[in-house]
Parts: sequence; structure tokens; C-alpha cells
Amino acid sequence: MLPPTDPDQLPKDPVVPVPLPAPHKIVMLSAGGLATLLAGLSMLGPFSIDAYLPAFPQIMANLHASSIEVQQTLTAYMLAFAGMVLWHGALSDAFGRRNVILVALVVFAIGTFGCAAASTVHYLWVFRIMQGVSAGAGVVVGRAIIRDLYSDAPAARLLSMVTMIFSIAPALAPVLGGWIVTLFDWRAIFLALCAYTVILGWVCWKHLPETVPLAQRQPFNPRFLAQSYSAIFSSFLFHMKAGVTALNFAGLFLYITASPVLLPVHLKLGPSEFAWLFVPTVSGIFLGSMAANRMAGKYSFARQIGIGFAFMLCAVTFNVGYHLFLPPALPWTVLPMFFFTFGSSLISPGATLLALDLFPHIRGTVASCQSFLVTLMGAIVAGLIAPALSHSVLALALGQAGFTLLALGCWLTARKYRRVLARRGS
Repeated sequence: MLPPTDPDQLPKDPVVPVPLPAPHKIVMLSAGGLATLLAGLSMLGPFSIDAYLPAFPQIMANLHASSIEVQQTLTAYMLAFAGMVLWHGALSDAFGRRNVILVALVVFAIGTFGCAAASTVHYLWVFRIMQGVSAGAGVVVGRAIIRDLYSDAPAARLLSMVTMIFSIAPALAPVLGGWIVTLFDWRAIFLALCAYTVILGWVCWKHLPETVPLAQRQPFNPRFLAQSYSAIFSSFLFHMKAGVTALNFAGLFLYITASPVLLPVHLKLGPSEFAWLFVPTVSGIFLGSMAANRMAGKYSFARQIGIGFAFMLCAVTFNVGYHLFLPPALPWTVLPMFFFTFGSSLISPGATLLALDLFPHIRGTVASCQSFLVTLMGAIVAGLIAPALSHSVLALALGQAGFTLLALGCWLTARKYRRVLARRGS
């Protein structure tokens, strides 16, 4: 078994990148350039999810599909994403970060082009699954690359910078999707995403370094993988710390996946007006990530996470209180999302890095397991919880509040458990 660790802060060991030889010369990026590239890779996920939401009615009409069948294209993507993120990190531990990302981009481009060419909703399911199995590589491997290169506050700063840049995607994607579907049709959304993927692949080929030297790569065999996954998933601390980010994401994703009902039905908005929800949501992510970047090295992770939960609790309290007594209305129905995502963005870097460093020698695999829990929670929200709660804005507010309280419970339980372990050790 692989013994977990649970530091109050991240280890102090400096991590020096060791780029591997490549068949061509790689032009190394600055920290800001690397953050931009990793954010661009992470954007594939929200672009795949959010950009085509305004096109649901057109897809239903064009492919002669029911609303449930079209909704299942999102569920199929999320389940495939959740299943494959378990392997991206282990593959990158064994075969290198760069190789896994480049192969994933090729698969994603093929799947995206297939979505654009789909003649039935069933073909669309198949190609959405192809997108799902490849889109998570950028998120998972990107986190491992950051931790390969940096430790402590620099790692937290770079991770928050990636989140800050990446946060543009959830706001931009549905707006662009609404414009594209209005000017062209739903297939043009996937063609634009395919072009973006090709450009991104070229930039990665030219600039993305390899950060795992051959001597440090882990074996890719059933016994070692079974030991690794068993150690991670049997770790109580891992579930508590990964649960913080997963449940915070669920509170956000509940509103994202309910937006095709929330915006047109409850708020009477059209396809080109999805920005009413996504702009405050992403503004909170952007500014929260910027604040987390400034806090790195000045505040302990515990204090920063506590501040984040204070913002989130205020947001969900207002949201539930307002909709208990008043009907949905702009801007009050969407305004709490700014404070909710601001708080969750303060929490994310510290919680993510603390979970990664429970098993420092297999960080790629840990990143996979962490992303698996987040994405599995997203699939459950998209397939079950959002459809069950979207009939009422109050129900959505209560659901988000429930996720927030569960996330806070995970964090407090992890801290208490660590203190118990420390007393036993002494």
C-alpha cells in the first residue's frame, strides 16, 4: 500500500522541471504562457458542455429527437469524461504528460468533427462519448504539470492563474453558441470547436514541455495500478479533500445544466441572453481566482478556504431567502452566483493541491481520481438532480445550499481527522 501524507502546508521541496528530448525543438514558455496554454486545454470541457446548450431546440428539430434524447448527449459526455479521467493521470505517469495530451487532442478533434456531421441523435451520442473520453486530459494532466514544475505558493499562484484564464470559457461558450446558432446552425458550433482544437494541438506540439523524465515514470501494469487506485480510494482524507471541490462544483453545475429551463422558462430569456447567468458566474470565478492568486503565500490554506466558505454561505443563504418569498427575477436570481463562484474559486487551489500531495509520487493518478469524483458528481447532477429540481428556482437554490453545506462538512471533517491523527502520532 502507498502511505498517504497530510501536510498542513504543501512540502517545501523545490521541484525542478526536466524537459525530455523531443524530435523537434520546443520553445519553452514563461509561467504566464504555460498558464495560458493549460487554461486553453482546460477550456475544451466547458466549450463542449456550454456552447451547445442554446442549440438544444434546434438539435431536437433537426435530428427529430426528444428533449430527453438531446439531454442525454450531455449525460453521455459527462459519463465518458468521468470514466476516462481515471486513466489520464496514470497514463501520463507512465508515458509522459506531453504524449497523453497530444493523443487526447487528436481524439477530441475527430469526435468534435463527428458531432458536426451527425445525422441522428444516436450518432451524436457516439461522438459526444469520443469528446468525453479525451476532453479531460488537459484538466488532469495540466494539474500534474503544475505540481511537477512548482511547489507551495508558486504552484497555488499558477493554478489560480490557470483558473482565472479558464474562467472565461463558461461565460464565452454559451454566448458564442447562442450567436452561432442564430447566425448559422448548431453544426457550426462543433466545427468552430474542431478548429480551436486543431490550433491548440499545434501550439502544444510546439511549446508544451515534458515534465516527467523517463527515470521517474511509473509502471503501467495491473498490479501497480491496482495498488495506486486502492490506496487513493481507500484514503478517508482523499475523499474528504476531493469532496470539497467536487461538491462545490456540483453547486455550480446544478445551475449550468438547469440553464435551458431556468433562463427561458423561469426568467423568460432567449437563446442569445444566456449571458445573464454566465457573466456573473464567470466573473466570480475570475475575480475569486485573482484573489486566490494574491493570497497565495500570504494566508494559510485553511484561512483562505474558510474565507471562501464564508462567501458561499452568504450567497446560498440570500438565494434561498429571496426565492422563499419572491418570484424569480433579474438580477436577483442570478446575482448570488457571483458570490458563490467567488468563494469556490478561493477554495479550489488550496483544496486541490492538498489532495494532490496526499500521494506525491503518483500525482498524475491522484489528479485523475480527483477529477473523476468531480466529473461523476457533474454527471449525477446533469442526469438526475438538475432535471428533478429545475421545475422550481427555489428547489435549485435549496439544492445548491445542500451541496455547499456538504462541502463545508467535508472540509471540517478532514481537519478534525488530521488533528486526531496528529495526536495519535505524538
